[in-house]
Amino acid sequence: MTPELNEENAVRIIITQNMTLDGRVEMLDDWFDPQAQDEELSAELMRQSADEEVLLLGRQTFEDFRGYWPLQTGDTTGVAAHLNQIDKRVVSATLTEPEWENTSIISGDPVEAVAAVREEPGRDVIVTGSITLAHALITAEVIDEFRMFTYPVWQGRGRHFFPDDARPRLRLLDSKSFPSGVVYSAYASES
Repeated sequence: MTPELNEENAVRIIITQNMTLDGRVEMLDDWFDPQAQDEELSAELMRQSADEEVLLLGRQTFEDFRGYWPLQTGDTTGVAAHLNQIDKRVVSATLTEPEWENTSIISGDPVEAVAAVREEPGRDVIVTGSITLAHALITAEVIDEFRMFTYPVWQGRGRHFFPDDARPRLRLLDSKSFPSGVVYSAYASES
């Protein structure tokens, strides 16, 4: 059951994932390159980022992002600049120093942290990558929207977008395809 939104700020908790045709989000093969996006896909990503207030990440995804995006000084997509300035929150029991501007550490229960963020004024909270965190939030039924960027690749192994025991009820909000073969679909949670 999705928690009711605070109508004053209407903060939505959204999971955005890149995945394969077989629903795998764990990148075990070389099917995803953040710099190899077609122009239309890049524009869609930046359009969605305009409503993003908080980027919520698990430790591994945060460390992957931190080791890549701040070093992209010639990035023409705007992603590096956006990620450097956005409010980033990393869920970790072991990380003590984020070493990336505008980052705070959540060492407690991520579901409670999401409930607290929902009460803050602002726009969307986005979870991306962070499979363990995403699965915990899906299981707790606190996700308002699921955004899937499906790549035309069959990986055949790795973790799925949804945990094995999750059966959320979804309603299609948006769908489009891009010249690269990537298909975007957004679903509202009706659980």
